[in-house]
Amino acid sequence: MEYLSLYDYLGHAAGLELGKEVAIAATEAGIRLEKREVSNPKYTGIVYLYPKNFLDFHFREPASYQIEDLPQGHDWTGNLEDDELPF
Repeated sequence: MEYLSLYDYLGHAAGLELGKEVAIAATEAGIRLEKREVSNPKYTGIVYLYPKNFLDFHFREPASYQIEDLPQGHDWTGNLEDDELPF
């Protein structure tokens, strides 16, 4: 499985807010993250790496989300009880 940083995936720095959003989404989805230490003139520290298929899904246009696009190997069904249904 290919793991990428947000910089590698987007082609530019993601920024703190977008980085936090993606990290939270990955954590909530149970995605296993990897880390890489980087050092360059603009940043020195650890960056998180995400599976490419997760990033492809996360950055898709909302109207194009399809159930078959979800990364495999994760339970995306949730666990709603009958009494929690909105109808």
